[in-house]
Amino acid sequence: MTAAVQVRALRHTWPGASTPTLVIDTLDIEAGQTLFLRGPSGSGKSTLLALLAGVRVVDGDDGEVRLLGASWRAMSAAARDRHRADHLGYIFQQFNLLPYLSVIDNVRLPCRFSARRRQRAGSGAAERLLERMGMDASLWHRAAGELSVGQQQRVAAARALIGAPEVVLADEPTSALDEDLRDAFMTLLLERCAEAGSALVFVSHDARLATRFARRVDLPALNAAATVAA
Repeated sequence: MTAAVQVRALRHTWPGASTPTLVIDTLDIEAGQTLFLRGPSGSGKSTLLALLAGVRVVDGDDGEVRLLGASWRAMSAAARDRHRADHLGYIFQQFNLLPYLSVIDNVRLPCRFSARRRQRAGSGAAERLLERMGMDASLWHRAAGELSVGQQQRVAAARALIGAPEVVLADEPTSALDEDLRDAFMTLLLERCAEAGSALVFVSHDARLATRFARRVDLPALNAAATVAA
């Protein structure tokens, strides 16, 4: 079976930098696997997620990243957008909600861009997700920009989960939640990923969450560039 995510001979260097920030020989994430990715600030966790999502793409000599067997590098920009919309949910550290759209319309956005996600979601999926996120129905038609930080984070998670994408990437998604909401959020996220068979790559500084994941990866240990820098 093809891994959900494959990384081979990856080397990423920021423009103007003399040394790479990421050098990863091999990383495979299997379908349905939950992976906790840890590392200090500035270690390249968010950069790695962007590469896994095809938001950043390496040149031909700098390795390859595949999602469901398809190489991001081999696709056109339009094809990457379609592949991402169909198969990937992303919970951004800065949420990336559209502030002028309502909560419910933000959650439904992936289904507007992907017939596949729309079909898999079915009727009422956005409402069900928001209920399970603890979002009161009185907030569903409020503009997302009017919500608190914690509320926006839950909306961003519901948007990523709608339509059962094969891979979910989460960048510090619990950072703005209190302990009770954090625990409820983690339970929902892991349950929904398990129900859909989605692989989950979860970046967090909160080491208390690591035990809830089947696999834990320390990025500085995986990243050869960190060894060189040290």
